[in-house]
Amino acid sequence: MVTVAAVPGSLRTESYTRLALDRALDAAEATGADTELLDLRAFDLPPLDPDVDGQGDAAAFTRRVREADAVLLGSPMYHGSYSGVLKNALDHCGFDEFEGKTVGLLGVAGGAFPITTLEHLRSVCRALDAWVLPHQAAIPRASAAFEDGRLVDDTLAARVDTLGRRIVEYATIEPDPSTFESNQNVGG
Repeated sequence: MVTVAAVPGSLRTESYTRLALDRALDAAEATGADTELLDLRAFDLPPLDPDVDGQGDAAAFTRRVREADAVLLGSPMYHGSYSGVLKNALDHCGFDEFEGKTVGLLGVAGGAFPITTLEHLRSVCRALDAWVLPHQAAIPRASAAFEDGRLVDDTLAARVDTLGRRIVEYATIEPDPSTFESNQNVGG
């Protein structure tokens, strides 16, 4: 059975990002996957200090990401990019967690489309040699897109559902052979 983990890059109690990822996970479950939401509020992930081993809950978090067959990453758009808490969580991860792994992306914005959020996440995942789904979900004007915790726009809901189905469909895609460049991104 395919396992899918979702990481919402929002700490808000009433997070639209978390609600949207929950919906994507529901679609993944309906396709037969085993799913898990890795809520960053539940992990102690201090700012990454590469000189310190065993920071907070980093080992538990990275283990759960590593064990998943595929990962959904979602973030609200902050200053034209993705959230700092998601950046920090991804900094605790590396090639062991993402190389060859299928990743799906979801971006949420209070205003216009969170395209740069999705582009920045795509760049990070590609640097980690993940296989990023071509399909992505963007939810603009989030406060109007949700009502009572549910997506009310059928088109947006269909995009999120498709993301959940696609992450399962492509979870076991054969990764491309390693390239010279893939061995060059080893961190500072």
